[in-house]
Amino acid sequence: MPAKKVGFVSLGCPKALVDSERILTQLRAEGYAISPSYNDADLVVVNTCGFIDSAVEESLEAIGEALAENGKVIVTGCLGAKGSIVKDTHPKVLAVTGPHATDEVMQAVHKHLPHTHNPHVDLIPPVRDIGIKLTPKHYAYLKIAEGCNHRCTFCIIPSMRGDLVSRPIGDVMQEAENLVKAGVKELLVISQDTSAYGVDVKYRTGFWGGRPLKTRMTELARALGALGVWVRLHYVYPYPHVDEVIPLMAEGKILPYLDVPFQHASPRILKLMKRPANTENTLARIKAWRAMCPALTIRSTFIVGFPGETESEFQALLDFLEQAQLDRVGCFAYSPVEGAAANALPDPLPDDVREERRARFMQTQEKISRARLKQKVGQTMTVLVDSVEGGKAIARSSADAPEIDGTVIIAKPGAVKPGDFVQVTISRAGAHDLHARQIKIFNPIKYL
Repeated sequence: MPAKKVGFVSLGCPKALVDSERILTQLRAEGYAISPSYNDADLVVVNTCGFIDSAVEESLEAIGEALAENGKVIVTGCLGAKGSIVKDTHPKVLAVTGPHATDEVMQAVHKHLPHTHNPHVDLIPPVRDIGIKLTPKHYAYLKIAEGCNHRCTFCIIPSMRGDLVSRPIGDVMQEAENLVKAGVKELLVISQDTSAYGVDVKYRTGFWGGRPLKTRMTELARALGALGVWVRLHYVYPYPHVDEVIPLMAEGKILPYLDVPFQHASPRILKLMKRPANTENTLARIKAWRAMCPALTIRSTFIVGFPGETESEFQALLDFLEQAQLDRVGCFAYSPVEGAAANALPDPLPDDVREERRARFMQTQEKISRARLKQKVGQTMTVLVDSVEGGKAIARSSADAPEIDGTVIIAKPGAVKPGDFVQVTISRAGAHDLHARQIKIFNPIKYL
C-alpha cells in the first residue's frame, strides 16, 4: 500500500524552521511521504508564527488556505500557544499544538492519519544522521536552546516557547559534526538568547568525542570552530562574557560576525523594554570589540516608536547609529502584540509617527551602510555561493547572513556552483550589496 502523504507549510523565524525540520524528519522516519501540494496530501501540517500581529494574520490565512484546499489540517508552532485563537478562527482544524512539539504533532498525525502498520510494534526506519533540512545543502541552522529567561515588555516569546532550556553540548556538537560530514559549509547558531547558553544547567560539563566540554557559548564556539566550516553567531545579547568570543573571530576560528539585538540606545526606553544589559556602555563595547577584531561585522535590530519615546530620545538613537557605524541593521516600527506587557505603558505613539521615525531611521542607516560598503571596493575576499542564475552568481561574504543581510553579486562566474567558496575582488558597492569579479574557486575555508 502506498505511504500516507503529509503536506507541510512552515512559517516564521529560523527557530521555527528547525522545528519544521524535526517534524518532517520524524514523519519520514515513520514511513510517511511528504507531499509538495495540498491536493496530493492526505493531511496538512501548518507550522505557524505568532510573534507580531502581521505574523498572526499570515498564519491564520495559511491555515484557512490549507483547510480550503485540503480540509484536514493540524496546526503547530507559536500561534498554537496563544490561547484559543486558532480554534476560534478555524474550528475545523484537527489539532493544535504549541512550538517545538514534535511528539504532540506526531500523536495528532497518528490519530488522524493512522499508519498502515503499528508504529509501536513494527520497526520504525531510523532517522537519518542529519534529518530533513529545509535550507540549501551548503548551510544549516544549528539550534542550541529553546525558550528565553528574559521578560522584554514588547515580546511574548517566553509565554509561547517557555524559559531557557539549553541542549546538551554533546548533542549539539554531534549534530554539527553530522552536518559538516554531509557537506554543510556554514553553521548558523541560533536560539532566543545565544549568550545565555548553559545558564539553566549552571554551565554543566558535557562530553564530545570523549573530551569534557562546558555548556557555555565560548566553549561551544571554540569547538564548532574546530570543524573547519563557517560558524556564524546569531541572537547574541551584549553580556560581558561576549568579549571572550571576539578573539576566536580575530584568530579565524569562527566568522567575525555578531548579531546583537540592541533594540534602542536610550537608557530610559531600554529600561521600559526591560532589556537585559540595558546599563551597558554599548558604544565602548563596540569600540573594544573592533579593536580586538577589526574585521568584525555587527548586525543589529531596533524598535522605534516605542510607547513614550520622545523626539529627543529618537534623535539620540540616530546619534547612536552615527557613532556606532553598525554594518547591518534592521528596524521595526513598534507594533502592539496581544499579551505583551508594553501594551499597558502610557503615551502610545500614533501610527504615522512610528512609521515616519522608522523611515528616518532607515535613511540614516542606509547612508552608513553605503559608506561602509564603499570602503570594501578593491578588496579581495572569500565568498560562499548561494545560487547561480542569469549569468551571475549570488554569494555571501563573512559579513552576510542568508536572507537578512546583503549579497555579493559575481559577474561572469564561469563554472561556480552553489556551495563553492570563491575568491573575488570587489568592483563596486551599493547600499546593501557588493558587486565583484571572480579570481578563483578553492576548497580551503577562509573567513576574510
